[in-house]
Amino acid sequence: MPRFTRLRTLLATIIAATALLGLTIAPAAAVTDGTPDGDGHPYVGLMVAQDEDGVPLWRCTGTLMDATTFLTAGHCTFGADHVEIWFSAGPVPRAAGYPSSNPDNPCDGITGYPCTGDVGGTPYTHPQYDDAAFYLYDLGVVVLDAPVAMAEYGALPELNQLDSLKPGPRSTFTSVGYGLQESFPDAAAWKDVAVRERLVAHPQLLHINNAFVGDGSLLLSNNAHTGGTCFGDSGGPNFLGDSNVVAGVTSFGINPTCAGTGGVYRVDRADDLEWLATFGL
Repeated sequence: MPRFTRLRTLLATIIAATALLGLTIAPAAAVTDGTPDGDGHPYVGLMVAQDEDGVPLWRCTGTLMDATTFLTAGHCTFGADHVEIWFSAGPVPRAAGYPSSNPDNPCDGITGYPCTGDVGGTPYTHPQYDDAAFYLYDLGVVVLDAPVAMAEYGALPELNQLDSLKPGPRSTFTSVGYGLQESFPDAAAWKDVAVRERLVAHPQLLHINNAFVGDGSLLLSNNAHTGGTCFGDSGGPNFLGDSNVVAGVTSFGINPTCAGTGGVYRVDRADDLEWLATFGL
């Protein structure tokens, strides 16, 4: 898959910058330098967060972990009242007639993206999440309104399972998501490629358990050789190797063009697994 850059945005790129170890980081968005996923990961879906009036706020990616539980990033669920999810491999077309003529609700009477998906749900955010420091507890869950049956779902890692990994080409991941396939600086943003298609890439591990990422995040490669993540794919899974084990969710990027590296929030720590267990995972 191409690079994912952690980004909470639906129709425009909204980069919420904050300082982490002296660097500017922002939510991630879409896969870059990747390939179409097709039927490879049908349990990975495109989500749109909505407010209490049904107005679309931003889009993200996530993983169906069982018939009713969808795992994503905390910055994707925080501040949302409702979520709509699509599981099509895409491209997911924008609904005809969107936005509606209703000045208060662009989804009034509109069926399809970004208004109504395959299923809706209620969002929940890690209890220790702080939007001012989103990368510390960047985990969210959507409990679906109705079950979605699939032959396979995502799986959680064991406690501290990732600690045994070493940086380098032997530690690879499968990143999946929807979002920008290519990102440019603001002056050339019209060149951005944002087809809503599920893509896959295979980045390798660059940093783990060090002063740069701490013990709660990973830094993965983002380049033309391995692919990576970018804006619009926040919350998407980074599977361990070729498995269905979600090592972490796409969380942040350290530059506005999704180049070089992609940040992942780990889900193998005790506080994450304990919280997810309250949803039956």
